Amino acid sequence: MDELAAVLVAARDEERTIGHTVSALKDAFPGAEVIVADDGSRDGTALQSERAGARVVRLPRLGKGQALTLGEAEAPAGRLLLCDADLRGDLRPLVESDADLAIAVFAEKQGGGFGIAKQAGRALIRALSGFEAREPLSGQRALTAAVRRSTFPLAAGFGCEVRMTIDGARAGLEIEERELPLTHRATGRDPAGFLHRGRQLLDALLGCGPLGVNHRGLRLPLVGWTLGVRGDGAVTAIAALGLADDLWSGPERGFRAHLRAGRTTGMLKLVGIPLVGLIATRKLSGALLVGLAANFLNQLDTRPGRALKAYLIGALVVRAPLGTAVLLLPYDLREQTMLGDSGSNALGAMLGLSSVSRLTGSGRWLAIGALAALTALGERRSLGELIERTPLLSGLDRLGRGSL
Repeated sequence: MDELAAVLVAARDEERTIGHTVSALKDAFPGAEVIVADDGSRDGTALQSERAGARVVRLPRLGKGQALTLGEAEAPAGRLLLCDADLRGDLRPLVESDADLAIAVFAEKQGGGFGIAKQAGRALIRALSGFEAREPLSGQRALTAAVRRSTFPLAAGFGCEVRMTIDGARAGLEIEERELPLTHRATGRDPAGFLHRGRQLLDALLGCGPLGVNHRGLRLPLVGWTLGVRGDGAVTAIAALGLADDLWSGPERGFRAHLRAGRTTGMLKLVGIPLVGLIATRKLSGALLVGLAANFLNQLDTRPGRALKAYLIGALVVRAPLGTAVLLLPYDLREQTMLGDSGSNALGAMLGLSSVSRLTGSGRWLAIGALAALTALGERRSLGELIERTPLLSGLDRLGRGSL
């Protein structure tokens, strides 16, 4: 069995417990590096961690899965132990397991609600991998290098443990759940406790749905498909085409790459989105506006919030719907969710469809010319780089976004 290389702890506002946890981990595993991924703490968590001897990776508030993902990238290669910041107890028996993924089960139940989140986690793992999990939400996990390769980057937020078990089981890795006499700060049946468990349930559900990896290597829920449930059949169809690209796309990027490759999900969108626009508007200008706007928003969706901000500016001009985009924006900016092609294509379609009804004939062709020029420019140069090099646009682009 390989030696443990590192212990990784995700922590947020844990200054009262983290020092003890780090000290205990260093005593138990003297040959391993202890790393604390500080998830945007507003107290002295980072300071107390460093005083206890841990290396701290300072992050904005992103979520547990995101913090563990970015912390794991800083860890040395080899076996890894994950541990919650408020844990009390000896994890050495977990590390001694011969399984690829060893998960701690608390010998005694502490606090908690009615078990809904835990039951849902078990059901999701069973349905998606066939593994019968006793403790789906446990954050105490010993991982071999093979598990790290198969499961990182983790799903976002509190969905990381459920999805890790699913990914490990799907990869054919050996999983063992080991009962240990551990304790932690339990949540109760109060508003804060119910809110925490509700978030666990939501994150687990999202973590088991379609996921995408963003520019920072974070694996986030793709939620742009929700734009397709508005009741507009054309937007629903285009969101579905985008979702197909999210789920089954290849490495091709740009019109020319898809044309060379032939049968790709990108080619399906290239033909399908303008066709939907033509059927919905019965105008050539409508087909071109819908297709070009969908592609333009897709080109912009390379950084958090960028495509949504562009959509909201355009929506004010052509009076396109604002509601869902406004709701999605804060989650997109904080890197908790992603639009994906389903979302960016749907947003572009909404702009295109609204343009057909709001603009005059000459106005529509001017918009088509502008979008075609931007599309051609995006084929030759990165629109994102142009935005970042233009002070006014760069300031607007960074507005509301966290920084690393």
